[in-house]
Amino acid sequence: MENCIFCKIVRGEIPSRKVYEDDDVLAFHDIQPQAPVHVLVVPKVHIASLYEADMSHQAVLGKMLALSGRLASEQGASDGFRTIINTGRVGGQEVYHLHMHVFGGPEPLGRMLSKRVTP
Repeated sequence: MENCIFCKIVRGEIPSRKVYEDDDVLAFHDIQPQAPVHVLVVPKVHIASLYEADMSHQAVLGKMLALSGRLASEQGASDGFRTIINTGRVGGQEVYHLHMHVFGGPEPLGRMLSKRVTP
């Protein structure tokens, strides 16, 4: 997509702090990190969200997950990490190019979601 910020990063039109790149995916440091280790992993092909993903994307989605442990470890998250793919408005997706967050650091991460009391 022409105006997608992640597509522009993939094409090299916007600089990033790359940690990994191959023919299918690009991984780079988040510009607003939420943890000591915060890397984004994006497929080079534009997929707006998991809603648009289908079985033709299984190889690239599998590669993203398979790389997450190596990337987390290389960036310093050696005692655990978290992966998150936000999808849609309710899921907190801000950029509509599917991407996976890899979070970690030396200390345990906080809760993902606060507990809600059901009326």
